[in-house]
Amino acid sequence: MKSIAMLGIGTVLGFGAVLGVMSARGADTSAYRQLDLFSEAFEKVRANYERPVDDSELISSAIQGMVSKLDPHSRYMDAKAYGGDFKVTTTGQFGGIGVLVTQDDDNIKVVSLTDGMPAAKAGIKPDDHITAVDGVSIMGMSQNDAIDKMRGAPGSKIVLTILRESEKKPFDVTLQRAVVEVNATSWHREGDIGYIRMPGFNQQTASGLENGVRELKRQIGPGIKGYVLDLRNNPGGLLDQAIQVSDDFLNSGEIVSTRGRQPDDTQRYDAKFGDIIDGKPLVVLINAGTASASEIVSGALQDHKRATIIGMTSFGKGSVQTIMPLDDSGGALSLTTARYYTPSGHSIQAQGIIPDIQVAQGNEDALTKLLRPSEADLSGHLAGDPVPEKRLNAPVIKPAPGKKYDDFQLSYALDLLHGKMTVASVTTSSKG
Repeated sequence: MKSIAMLGIGTVLGFGAVLGVMSARGADTSAYRQLDLFSEAFEKVRANYERPVDDSELISSAIQGMVSKLDPHSRYMDAKAYGGDFKVTTTGQFGGIGVLVTQDDDNIKVVSLTDGMPAAKAGIKPDDHITAVDGVSIMGMSQNDAIDKMRGAPGSKIVLTILRESEKKPFDVTLQRAVVEVNATSWHREGDIGYIRMPGFNQQTASGLENGVRELKRQIGPGIKGYVLDLRNNPGGLLDQAIQVSDDFLNSGEIVSTRGRQPDDTQRYDAKFGDIIDGKPLVVLINAGTASASEIVSGALQDHKRATIIGMTSFGKGSVQTIMPLDDSGGALSLTTARYYTPSGHSIQAQGIIPDIQVAQGNEDALTKLLRPSEADLSGHLAGDPVPEKRLNAPVIKPAPGKKYDDFQLSYALDLLHGKMTVASVTTSSKG
């Protein structure tokens, strides 16, 4: 924190006097010589660039450059990013109208709507164009700025001007904003098995899981065979929610430990007694898009043999980011401060969680790998442990030729809980 505070001081004008005071206190003069270099570059850019550049723009870019070069997950958020999208992601909700939009040349086009939300109730349709918000044109406005104008306090009113191909002229629709859930946990029954889909880890995740289990118990009754927890393509989120979700399935033992730069930075998190699914069998689905907090849950349940992990090797993000608000700017740093370890002491950094049973969906190919790289493929990633031999040569179960499944991995999980054998073929993988 001290170095961050010093950088904040060093970014104001008048570096010479500030650095002189610091140096007089016996600090590392080599660091301050580098800050002198930064000061010189800063002055040359603001004086000579082909257009005037706001000082805050230069400073924000400098901080972002400094932090982002450390590893792929450290970043600087300015006041807008920290107060807006980041807090929406972590809280899991915002005031809005429930519409997904995209940029269409100079227009904002509706892609899809959330059932039960104001936009859907008002009859707004996919492919509609939103041309104005509260009477102010948004033609030519960026997608993010348009979204900001449509968000607001739940209960507040908003007027959208809609251009629809089937209508001769634009028309206005008045809506009342509501609470829109982001990455909400969902569930449904698969016969006598409870299926729970967890797309992210925000402040609503653990309570969503607990509500889902209660509802599935009510729907299925005492004959429930078990549960499937689907963490595929779950990019992670809040550490405390990953701990709570793991705790919900465990009666005791370590869930995860985090180890930072100093020995006294190590923290261990243990489970409390109480398994919300009463010891019923549990299968966890993972894939290459399963990362961070979802890997903590998978690793804890796997190490304690509380669940069978099915799917493909996870992403491999084994680092912890701490949010450090920067009071003067209203922004914050998301800084990598530790690595996390599963109960067995295993770091999944750049390696991932290896499933107990490797089951491919059937469409994993070179293009998929190109579009969704693992942590080990990211430039500047933190080095991990050597890849174990069992990952390199583990057999992979795939759909049998000619056999069609809507979701082969889920079908395999359901059959496993029912004690059935899925129609499949087995191959030996050289890359996991």
